[in-house]
Amino acid sequence: MNVSISGGAGGGGRTSRAWVEVDLAALVDNARAIARIAGTRLLPIVKANAYGAGAVAVSRALEALDPWGYGVATLEEGVELRAADITRPILVLMPGRPELFDAYHEHRLTPALGDGPSIHAWIARGGRGGAFHLEIDTGMGRSGVRWDEVEPLADLLDTPYLEGCYTQFHSADRRDGTADAQLARFQEAAGRLARRPPLLHVANSAAALRGQPFAFDAIRPGVYLYGGSAGEGLPVGKPVVSLRARIVSVRRVRRGESVSYNASWTAPRDTTVATLGIGYGDGLRRSLGLKGEATTLPGGARCPIVGLVTMDLTMVDAGATAVAVGEVATLVGEAVGQRNTLEQFAAWSGELQREFLTGLGARLPRVYE
Repeated sequence: MNVSISGGAGGGGRTSRAWVEVDLAALVDNARAIARIAGTRLLPIVKANAYGAGAVAVSRALEALDPWGYGVATLEEGVELRAADITRPILVLMPGRPELFDAYHEHRLTPALGDGPSIHAWIARGGRGGAFHLEIDTGMGRSGVRWDEVEPLADLLDTPYLEGCYTQFHSADRRDGTADAQLARFQEAAGRLARRPPLLHVANSAAALRGQPFAFDAIRPGVYLYGGSAGEGLPVGKPVVSLRARIVSVRRVRRGESVSYNASWTAPRDTTVATLGIGYGDGLRRSLGLKGEATTLPGGARCPIVGLVTMDLTMVDAGATAVAVGEVATLVGEAVGQRNTLEQFAAWSGELQREFLTGLGARLPRVYE
């Protein structure tokens, strides 16, 4: 087993108070599986630090699959990949602003453009620009040229710099016809262009898992790569991310005594409380322990999180389970034959799976296998 450690102010990986484990082999298997289903090339989305898994490590692992390039949200995320010697195209999905175009050119980044002035400004740069992708708004309603307003820009878009064209589905995980309607709008808009760009791409994880009708020239999988569910009834990838924390304190709490801020939990019996070295400063929800649903797995035993999660620490009712300072509790992942799935822990947190993953704090070291 090859293990590497990256980032985090918390120190040395599995010797730290808490850490995130990332199974890169499982991630690559997920990427290979979704590309096989769609039957086209990958444009993996590694924005938000690759959904918390580490953009550089994830991109390097995915190089083995010969992706077209990588999708990020911001200029800074693209610069990070270039600094790590990632040489493939990097598409920056945040709408490009002309005042940043020199930086795009300097770092060989591809902007996503979705309005006439920015498209004109990019094209006017000539050789100091390069390729760009056109975003078409087919119903998301947040950015891009409206699908029914492409024709007035057709002459401007008749340029070899237009490398790609894409849209974003708002409900590809539903079978309510909206993705099909958006797809039809996209095809209509792309058909109004003077020339077909080399790269048409519309499919997020959910759409890509629906097969070739949404595949075009590349797919943009995100949450599926990282072991998350893209929607009900769709395949779920192999588990990729595990979250573990070390027990830093153990104490006896008598019946009727309280735990955490606002005395937010009262012991119903004499019990043992184990304190984990992880808190909302690391991405846990402060309210995680209030409903009595969320559990951790110290030594494989299922123990509930209790009371308000504090900034750096989380309390667990260990009951009769033998626990000791220094032992490891699993919040997400497998421990001694039991598992807390990403889907379950995100539900306990009241979050989307992608929301939970991207919220895992930078001070948690990432350990790669």
